Amino acid sequence: MNPFDWFTRRSDTILTEAQQTRKTNLPPPQALDKTPLAQTRLVVMDLETSGLDTRRDKVLSIGAVVIEQGAIDMGTQYECTLYRANHKVTESILIHGIPPSEIAEGMGAADALLDFMEFSGMCVFLAFHAGFDQRMLRRGLREDMGQRLQHPFIDIAEMAPMLCPDASVGRGGLDEWQKHFHLNNSQRHNASADALATAEIALILLSKARVQGITTLEELNARLGHWRRLRQARRGTL
Repeated sequence: MNPFDWFTRRSDTILTEAQQTRKTNLPPPQALDKTPLAQTRLVVMDLETSGLDTRRDKVLSIGAVVIEQGAIDMGTQYECTLYRANHKVTESILIHGIPPSEIAEGMGAADALLDFMEFSGMCVFLAFHAGFDQRMLRRGLREDMGQRLQHPFIDIAEMAPMLCPDASVGRGGLDEWQKHFHLNNSQRHNASADALATAEIALILLSKARVQGITTLEELNARLGHWRRLRQARRGTL
């Protein structure tokens, strides 16, 4: 048996002709190149999921806002709940608060993901603890529409301590960074509200990046890579 057969089977998604056309016409990702940050479409996104297992759990809800020209475009937001057959209620509902009735009335996963990727366009994704959202979105695209995720992700949970090394934020979660920057969001743990909270923090961090001489995607990516290596080296000496 070919060890990659499981990947082929799970990505063999049957789309309608209209869905296939939409998939073919999806815009390309934005490369982490010399494009100025101020001229980049940044899509700040958050996913609510059925759990934290990136191999088994499903995306239930997507929320996203757009940062362009140094501002949050409040008129350009995305929010969608996905239909999931045989959705089982777990303790995760205490966090995301999405009732089974809302899941039952949700949009089909392929159409929801197509909508989201069309909305996102040629962009870089920002998220808090982006690794989780990236893995869940990658798996959702692969299983629900047979699409490979190519868009890069930048982690706000890494940008924040890199650009604010003297900040005292405890465990460094989204709530702690909101408090540090004196931001308030009473609707936390809703995908769109969490995306907006992350976007507000991202705006502050982008301003700090500019002050520190980071003006392009390439420079930000390089600085983050350097910061990760330093952090790993420090941990290795403890």
